[in-house]
Amino acid sequence: MPADQTPQQAARSFFTDGLRNAHAMEKQALSIMQPQLNRLEHYPEVAAMLDRHIRETEGQIQRLDQILAEAGDSASGLKDMTQSFVGTMAAMGHTVTSDEIIKNSLANFAFENFEIAAYTSLITAAESCGAIDAIPLLRQNLDEELHMAAAVRDSLPEVTRKYIMLSASGERADI
Repeated sequence: MPADQTPQQAARSFFTDGLRNAHAMEKQALSIMQPQLNRLEHYPEVAAMLDRHIRETEGQIQRLDQILAEAGDSASGLKDMTQSFVGTMAAMGHTVTSDEIIKNSLANFAFENFEIAAYTSLITAAESCGAIDAIPLLRQNLDEELHMAAAVRDSLPEVTRKYIMLSASGERADI
């Protein structure tokens, strides 16, 4: 923390930067999930889960935009663009593997937990800088991420069993 900032000023700076990072993170999430959804053939339960969470993520971005506007700030176009590109590349990286659905599921679970950590930190920063009005919106985002992480975790055994059965039958099992 620079010597010329109070702890509350440092918390405010961290909070607004964290909001921009979260906005870019959610843009990245969309760029990861949409290609996965478009490719799924044999896993309708995963498709339904991704479809639901894509809509939730769009709402999360709107809530982050609202919080940023109320803070007198806006999202970083550069961060959004960069993270979207990274997400697209990550989604494409698994398309060449024979177990794409498994790799995507594991990566999605990890990413959901990253988002949970980010929102937990943002809520703490909001409390620290007095951005009390932002907390319910951030908690809504956090709750959606917790729900998605649990859904992905809970789907892993069935996705794995289905992948093994399809592979054993000679059918395409990756998507």
